[in-house]
Amino acid sequence: MSDPKKRRVRWLTMAACGLLAACTAATPRTFTNPLLPSGPDPWVTEHEGVFYYMHTSGDRLEMRKTRDMAQLADASPTVIWRPPATGPNAVSIWAPELHRIDGKWYVYYTAAASGQDNDAHRGVFVLENGAEDPTTGTWVDRGRVNTRYSGIDGTTFVYEGARYFVYSPYVGPDSVLAIARMANPWTLEGKEAIIARPEHAWEKQGGRQILEGPEFLLGPEGDLFLSYSASACWSDNYALGLLSAPAGSDPLDPDAWTKSPEPVFHKSPENGVYAPGHNGFFTAANGRENWIIYHANPGPDMQCTSKRSPRIQRFEWDGEGAPVFGEPVAGDTPLPAPGTGG
Repeated sequence: MSDPKKRRVRWLTMAACGLLAACTAATPRTFTNPLLPSGPDPWVTEHEGVFYYMHTSGDRLEMRKTRDMAQLADASPTVIWRPPATGPNAVSIWAPELHRIDGKWYVYYTAAASGQDNDAHRGVFVLENGAEDPTTGTWVDRGRVNTRYSGIDGTTFVYEGARYFVYSPYVGPDSVLAIARMANPWTLEGKEAIIARPEHAWEKQGGRQILEGPEFLLGPEGDLFLSYSASACWSDNYALGLLSAPAGSDPLDPDAWTKSPEPVFHKSPENGVYAPGHNGFFTAANGRENWIIYHANPGPDMQCTSKRSPRIQRFEWDGEGAPVFGEPVAGDTPLPAPGTGG
């Protein structure tokens, strides 16, 4: 290129591109909540840099996968399973959770029996998949978890080498939280222990006494935490409570758990967030960032419908090693995207 004018134009173009790249790299990517216009009971699992997302769809189980949670809406959902036409897990497919256990994928979900869509015929069921990518492969129905009671919202975690299952059974007029050890990812062994019951006024809003959606969180000092959603989901006062137990505790011992006297995450009318709850936890940036995912309504009196949308925000730990979730952020607030370190 002998023309000096062309050489100057090329140099200026390259310089501008370099400056733009530097500016882009220095500016963290941001997003605003909600991630999707609809998504009750959201769940995220991160595995080898990929985020797998699920939520209640009612008549099926579907999954999205993405390397950028801020761009979740661009990830097309894949239907991974449809219920049988009849049987104990045919209708009201709720609250799916994806877990990686011993090199296989497991989905825990709530379902009810065909022709008997009521609390007495509702339970937690399990699917298993040996594929590396859970949006592919074959899902094997492992049946209903052998819980003592009918109930919903099953989750699982490992502590000190033992695997546990926690769910929300119907016991009398209440929905409570119960725990048991697991012999394998779909079978309980030993007795169940009820570790929490609705006792505070904020756990009895909406005409029902409900604790549901338990989720395990291990603290940085080894303490055990279980978040849960309290009150009826159709109440604007649906909120998160928190159980805690000291490091080294027996998770099956009800006396080991202490309940926070107040909700730890609740509605924020000033931010336009109502009935936040049914949360999950995930990490980003190789475990350096802690995130909570939850659903909420963007206005009052919207009740328990598909208008509930998924939202995420970072949380931190206080000086004693307990999680601090803060306040639900407004939908027009730009937040640094997961993995950006902001």
